[in-house]
Amino acid sequence: MHPFNEDRKRRLDILTSSDQAKLAERYAALASTAPAATPIRGPEIGTLMLRGRAGGGGAIFNLGEATVTRTTVKLATGEIGHAIVLGRHLQKARIVAHLDALSQLPDWVQVIEAGFVTPALAEQDEARIRQAEETEATRVDFFTMVRGED
Repeated sequence: MHPFNEDRKRRLDILTSSDQAKLAERYAALASTAPAATPIRGPEIGTLMLRGRAGGGGAIFNLGEATVTRTTVKLATGEIGHAIVLGRHLQKARIVAHLDALSQLPDWVQVIEAGFVTPALAEQDEARIRQAEETEATRVDFFTMVRGED
């Protein structure tokens, strides 16, 4: 099995974009029963260059830099978890890396999915709906009245 299969990538995408406070709250309930993780690298704060393309397919240009926090942990059984989160969130990076390592264990993958991924998806969906409703509430319809002179 490739270490970064589609399920793992999807899970990491969802966990890294989830709310830090809610993630930490869920993690606190799980941390006492989960196998411990040993830090291998970090957490360390750095920057990365964001690049874009004009029109989606044109010339590449540098958009700017973003601050990220990355870390890598290892379980006693050998599974390695990675995390790169946007911003300066040391605790969030540790949590996501530990959850990534745990999700590689067959007994833990469903615990991570049910306890972290599914609620995070629901919260993200709620936020999208709320934003769409707020946007719709401020929408202005412009119309043209036809004059009868022509």
